[in-house]
Amino acid sequence: MNLLVTGADGFVGRLLVARLTSGANLPIPFAKLVLLDRAFGNVPRECNDPRIEFIEGSIADADTVVRAFLSLPDIVIHLASVPGGLAERQYALGRDVNLNGTHALLDACARLPQAPRFVFASSISVLGAPLPEPVDDTTEPRPNMSYGAQKWIGEILVDDCHRRGWIDGRSIRLPGIVARPSQPTGALSIFMSDVIRELAAGRPYECPVSADATMWLMSGATIVDNLIHAALADIPAGLRKRSWTLPALHCAMRELVEAVGIHARRSVEPLVSYRPNAALEASFGHYPPLTTPAADALGFRHDGSLTRLVARSLDPSHTDSLATDA
Repeated sequence: MNLLVTGADGFVGRLLVARLTSGANLPIPFAKLVLLDRAFGNVPRECNDPRIEFIEGSIADADTVVRAFLSLPDIVIHLASVPGGLAERQYALGRDVNLNGTHALLDACARLPQAPRFVFASSISVLGAPLPEPVDDTTEPRPNMSYGAQKWIGEILVDDCHRRGWIDGRSIRLPGIVARPSQPTGALSIFMSDVIRELAAGRPYECPVSADATMWLMSGATIVDNLIHAALADIPAGLRKRSWTLPALHCAMRELVEAVGIHARRSVEPLVSYRPNAALEASFGHYPPLTTPAADALGFRHDGSLTRLVARSLDPSHTDSLATDA
């Protein structure tokens, strides 16, 4: 197959590319792998594999999109986005990439001789805040940030292009993905990753949400599992709704801290001081219980336990199959 991955140099993109190109038994054997991002500072470009092509540019740029589709991809995994905090502060940038860029990719798919599988990395931000309790497959999106609105519009476009037969669409709503590197990306939820990384390293951490704040979490290794599953799963074409909230672990911050201590084999609670930011906690610290029967039935999985999530977050090189333990 020919693959195209957008946002290939981002946190999730790097993990996905490593999985797609490492080891003897590649999860998706490819004839051509096109990696697209605005720049490549993390995925090494010094690659001797002639099947891999690097394209630098924005999905909001028409010429860049044309170049990316010259390989006639059979699978498009669309990860590129401007994250929530940055999309809120710079509306035009978020609109151009998250909305217009997604639209441009779908238009390019429509011009291909055969409809590709199109995996769209959406977000739980489409659901908005505050959330009803519990959240399930019937919960209607009510985004309260521009990022969530742009992702929801992307889901609608994927559904419509699937209906038209231009793509085989699959939109999956990502929960909090950990443990992201501590970099100024504009992601407001970075504290979910910081607490794991800092405490595991034995460093003190000032937490911007309370010990009782609740979250939906998934490790980087497991989101890669789910992205590959989304690309390969035989999903009935007649299934009209093509977007699914992924199963995720629901936990309080105090439970996550405890799981880090179990992984580190020492008490880390004394390293944590809580200084809640009311606005941040209102948006990212009041997630209710979650049920995802539609995604479960299609074979998507969470990490299984918080201790496993922490282990997979700190060492995302795991290549074991999707988690199935309760």
